[in-house]
Amino acid sequence: MYKDLGETPLECLLRYKAEYPDYKDTKMTYLGRLDPTAEGLLLVLAGDTRARSDYLGLDKTYEFEVLWGFKSDTYDILGKVVSSGKWPQKIETKMPSLLKKIQKKTTQMFPLFSSKSFGGDFLKARGLKIEGYDLPEKRIKIFSFEHIHTRSTTGREILGEVTERVALVKGDFRQAEVLSSWRNLLGVNLNEFYLVSKFKADVSSGTYIRGLANDMGELLGTGALAWSIKRTRVGDYKV
Repeated sequence: MYKDLGETPLECLLRYKAEYPDYKDTKMTYLGRLDPTAEGLLLVLAGDTRARSDYLGLDKTYEFEVLWGFKSDTYDILGKVVSSGKWPQKIETKMPSLLKKIQKKTTQMFPLFSSKSFGGDFLKARGLKIEGYDLPEKRIKIFSFEHIHTRSTTGREILGEVTERVALVKGDFRQAEVLSSWRNLLGVNLNEFYLVSKFKADVSSGTYIRGLANDMGELLGTGALAWSIKRTRVGDYKV
């Protein structure tokens, strides 16, 4: 299936059942997750779902964009955002070194807002206290990482797109607080120009692309977040 922007995997599955009534009473389970602000390929088993484990470790391909100079507590646009106050200078010349450093990563911390169980709760739980705990890590592999292009955009365009995308997300994802933080940040900078870079990456199962976006911002010292994410491949299955 193709999970649309704004949907959760469950909403994607239910939409499919509504469009194809023959599957209304069929047992179905999705294989892996995609965040609400991500879109793309979602594998689903229908009927006999006992083979689920055979599909959970497949490598994946993503196309995604990174917005430089901003940070959020979710590492993507669906988070409370702050400005780092720093912008990457001559970013094209820094790309080769940045890509080499990212491809060397072998571990990744789980983002605070994720579905990973932690201390008996989910990290996505609102107001979770994490003092006294070490954030869990997982091993990852990055098989390839390519910079496609970098473009400029304005604060006005950013705020407009964020408002549209967040409006697509249903349920409790702190939408009002998130939009308020973006408006407060960009309201006086609507005519400023900002940079967005597009990448393509082949990664191991379970790799958080929004986490890699945050890592790139840390490496450049500018801050960064995932502006958009599209999954185009899971194993041998492609969009």
